[in-house]
Amino acid sequence: MKFRRFLSVFLLSMLMAALLIPSAAALEPIEVNARAAIVVDTTDDVILFGKNENQKMYPASITKIMTALLVAEAVERGELRMDQVIAASENAFFDMIADGSSAGIKPGEQMPLKDLLYCMLLISANEACNIVAEAVDGNVATFVARMNTRAQELGCKNTHFVNTHGLHDDEHYTTAWDIYLIAREVLKSETLMTICNSVAYTVPATNMSGSRELHTTNSLISNWRILGYLYKGAEGIKTGTTTQAGNCLVSSAVRAGRRLVCVVLDCDGSGADIKSFSDSADLYDYGFDNFSTKSILSDDELIAEVPVELSKETNYVVVHPAADAESILPNDVDPATLERTVTLTNDVVYAPIVKGDVLGEITLTYEGRVCATVPLLAQYDVNASKFLTVKYQIEQFLGQTYVKIALAVIIFIVAAVVIWWKFFRRNRRYGSRGGHRRSSRSYRGRRR
Repeated sequence: MKFRRFLSVFLLSMLMAALLIPSAAALEPIEVNARAAIVVDTTDDVILFGKNENQKMYPASITKIMTALLVAEAVERGELRMDQVIAASENAFFDMIADGSSAGIKPGEQMPLKDLLYCMLLISANEACNIVAEAVDGNVATFVARMNTRAQELGCKNTHFVNTHGLHDDEHYTTAWDIYLIAREVLKSETLMTICNSVAYTVPATNMSGSRELHTTNSLISNWRILGYLYKGAEGIKTGTTTQAGNCLVSSAVRAGRRLVCVVLDCDGSGADIKSFSDSADLYDYGFDNFSTKSILSDDELIAEVPVELSKETNYVVVHPAADAESILPNDVDPATLERTVTLTNDVVYAPIVKGDVLGEITLTYEGRVCATVPLLAQYDVNASKFLTVKYQIEQFLGQTYVKIALAVIIFIVAAVVIWWKFFRRNRRYGSRGGHRRSSRSYRGRRR
């Protein structure tokens, strides 16, 4: 008796302890200094962390990735060449400020387009932005209009550019998400990423200057300026700093085949303590350590039975996914818990059905995010019954509106003819008798 009582108390204690101990697999929250931030897995554009990601912010020199993108696209169209020598005009310096980032380029100086891009992306030279803008469009104003148009094409809904370089203007703004959309396009350019990933570059001597040694401002990939922020797998892309924008950074990192892009805006920091770099490193660790690619659907799963008509073999056909599907999910999420929505093309399908026919689709969602949408295919052939098919075709034909109208007209005409015929025959019969009597009475022959 005492043993049973002891065992009951022991089991109850163990159960309560299990309920009180928090799950070790739960996703831990993360705090960042940035006023706005986002980290995205580029595989499916999955946002792993977001903070004010759609709030309008000042981008500072992150603006230059849009400028560089338009230059690269002009080269792809054959309008410019990377080795093309560009001469800096007087007009290119109209909006420069004394303490702004510069490569010391002078009016009249000639430099290959490639070297101008290195000046712009590695050390954030403001004058280089206007010089390349004039090379693309002839003047800065037209180029800035192109920047805004291209931003809209990329899906940026809260972005407005006023200049090519990011020097402060109250009407020059964007968001962390919009910067990601632009950076995603920059990542497709091998030329631009080669430049953004460079830790140093030597610009050869020009007609007005000796050679220039450039060192990247991105401390995630170089410790030349500041020690302690190197991040394994980090790549580019661009830093930015103004008094109004704070410290900003858009970067990328690759680990185990996954690529993340991180944007942090308006971070604190000065000297060797720059929060944009530490925030980005923390967000990368958060994204890589707490999320992974998981299989969420297999092409051999039997998803649903779709009703079938016009067949004597079966009254349903089974559908399965057209392909396997994967998605980025938190490590502690079981793919089996994802919400599944099956949408059939038709509630009922008609034989014949060929194996592989698309009969609908399945959508899997996690916390409102669509993880995958996959077509559903018939698993096997279903033959049609000739008798049922002919019967169905007749019913369908007779059920059409114009056929119903035609039949009604025919029935009406037949009924009218029958009625008329009966009436005509009756009148004819009675009319013949009357005519005979009148003929007898009207005879006026000779009497004997």
